[in-house]
Amino acid sequence: MVNREIVEYVAKLARIEITEQEKDFLCSQLSKILNYIDTLKEVDVKDIEVFRGYHVKECFLREDNILIFDAKEKILKNAPLEEDNYFKIPKVIG
Repeated sequence: MVNREIVEYVAKLARIEITEQEKDFLCSQLSKILNYIDTLKEVDVKDIEVFRGYHVKECFLREDNILIFDAKEKILKNAPLEEDNYFKIPKVIG
């Protein structure tokens, strides 16, 4: 069960201020959520096929192809300032 200390800790991590009434409410709600997750953990899903959506029959990611990029010099010619094959910019943060 979620207690007030846990709710206060999570609120501190999230950098939010909550009232005493909200703490009680959130204890109840978080406990219900965690109990529901525990219920879901008990469901046997080992014989269930992975669902990717109605329209997706298979994984359609492409193969990675290595390409040679040879336009670096052309791009650096457009730079107002360049040093050692990099764009040189003014200092942004002081």
